Amino acid sequence: MTALHVDWTACDGRGHCTELLPELLAPDEWGYPRSTDGGKEPEVPPGLLPHARRAVQHCPRLALHLTQR
Repeated sequence: MTALHVDWTACDGRGHCTELLPELLAPDEWGYPRSTDGGKEPEVPPGLLPHARRAVQHCPRLALHLTQR
């Protein structure tokens, strides 16, 4: 299973990831990403994996990572 991890020490809430991956991430009131399912590290369905990779690649602060569980 692939999950999306947000490094909170690196994230500055620019919101690119929430725009690129709205199926898994939504902005909170300050612009920081939060999981749409309420979990800490949302599971990435196989069909969304290319979109998740794109969000990771375009994060300006390198705060997103894909992990295997």
